Amino acid sequence: MAELQTKDVETTPKVAHDQQTLEKYWHENRNLVFTMLGIWFAVTYLTQLFANALNGVVIAGFPLGYYMGGQGSLIAFVVMIFYYAKKMNEIDKKYNLEEEEEN
Repeated sequence: MAELQTKDVETTPKVAHDQQTLEKYWHENRNLVFTMLGIWFAVTYLTQLFANALNGVVIAGFPLGYYMGGQGSLIAFVVMIFYYAKKMNEIDKKYNLEEEEEN
């Protein structure tokens, strides 16, 4: 029977975090997620509710209500993705929980 050879893997020591630090981290994480969900809800649903009022504003020849449905909301969602990733990296670094780089 052939023996399985295991490769020695370098392990980095894990930093121990106390419960209070982890609670602060998850509190900031939760606040960020709820903020992003609030913005998502507003862009997705509130713009439709106020479409008639928004149509008074014209951007590039199109009413704002139409523009938000066609392009504006998509732009907002992409901006939200990049903002969320940047902010989570900052929070991770703040609490020394960032992911390790793979080579």
